[in-house]
Amino acid sequence: MPIATVNPANGETLKTYEAMGEEEIERRLQLAEATFRTYRSSALTDRGRLLLQAAHLLDEDRENIARTMTTEMGKPVEQARAEAAKCARAMRWYAGHAEELLADEVPADSDVRDSGASRVRVRYRPLGPVLAVMPWNFPLWQVIRFAAPALMAGNVGLLKHASNVPQTALYLEDLFHRAGFTEGCFQTLLIGSGAVADVLRDERVKAATLTGSEPAGRAVASVAGAMVKKTVLELGGSDPYVVMPSADLDRAARVAVTARVQNNGQSCIAAKRFIVHTDVYDAFAERFVAGMRALTVGDPMATDTDVGPLSTERGRADLEELVDDARRAGAQVLCGGHRPEGPGWYYLPTVLAGVTREMRIHREEAFGPVATLYRADDLDEAVLIANDTPFGLSSNVWTRDETETDRFVRDLEAGSVYVNGMTASHPAFPFGGVKRSGYGRELSGHGIREFCNITTVWQGA
Repeated sequence: MPIATVNPANGETLKTYEAMGEEEIERRLQLAEATFRTYRSSALTDRGRLLLQAAHLLDEDRENIARTMTTEMGKPVEQARAEAAKCARAMRWYAGHAEELLADEVPADSDVRDSGASRVRVRYRPLGPVLAVMPWNFPLWQVIRFAAPALMAGNVGLLKHASNVPQTALYLEDLFHRAGFTEGCFQTLLIGSGAVADVLRDERVKAATLTGSEPAGRAVASVAGAMVKKTVLELGGSDPYVVMPSADLDRAARVAVTARVQNNGQSCIAAKRFIVHTDVYDAFAERFVAGMRALTVGDPMATDTDVGPLSTERGRADLEELVDDARRAGAQVLCGGHRPEGPGWYYLPTVLAGVTREMRIHREEAFGPVATLYRADDLDEAVLIANDTPFGLSSNVWTRDETETDRFVRDLEAGSVYVNGMTASHPAFPFGGVKRSGYGRELSGHGIREFCNITTVWQGA
């Protein structure tokens, strides 16, 4: 895939870039290693000051970078503005909380005495240069939620961003440099996916984090495993959205529309499978389908657009194949189900019912504005359908029954359970999945410690 900005609203190639050669990659690896030797010893207060400055600059740049993101990958510009604002808030959160999150831990006095020590503490030390392989769908947020905690912990970052968002990738390097971080603290590598393995194998790179597809995660994990390097993977999701009879149906249906089509439906944590108790299935389906039909599909630069184009032509084709396969196998198309006329990689908001286990869309992630409706006879069946997926990123449950809530929290196979609300990431809460959705956690204290050497310091008398 060429490294280029291609506007998905019209298919126009706006800017192309040459991939970095071996000499430039080597220069940047040397710089990362050299910078880490000094940056690792910098004071947390100094790191926090620099991160706050980056947040300030991002606020100033919000309009321009929002329009860049929309141009590169098609998200509605209002959502792009919100993404930039969220990134600035996350940087401020880590600048303000890193000291407590990385503070030395002291075991119980009885355990210290039992070990024969006079003093024991657990210290969090940085690992070194970390390679971040990031996707295009949230081109700022996916990077910042790695970079903010990694930089505050004393690591340095090497970003290999998706090839269709090169301007956003270069902006991020420039942002940290303008904020005052030493040049080697955060660098963008303009390289294709074929060059990732060699970078990861380099001894100077100590760990890697990837957000993206399952095949990409397997590739990075296999190389890192061979080199015995730490990885954090956030991969695909096919999140369930369960609606029980006690739910507020109007609110559940309204939120369901947003949960499915946020970011043009191209979100790992978007609700994708809507599992509704039979007693309220018809009422929910009527409200949900009406909400999906009412969405405005169009120019992502327009402030009244709800759904813009998919990011790539190939992405739309993949989505069409899933819908067509389900239709051929007997699924009912309640709305949408096809591309609109005209230029750009648009696909109409779609709801499918009558989905069975034999259909590809039942087991594969639909990365676009396509929802599947399932009918469940009771709570047990709802749990079975929700867990009948290779993924386990997040989940959504709508019920006002505490017993049902406890059961879903206990039995749903997912990294998060959101009750009476839609999944959303927040810097204070750990984020990640189970099963084929990956491993490890981003955000919160768990995220900042993922790329730390957790060091036991034992001192005798």
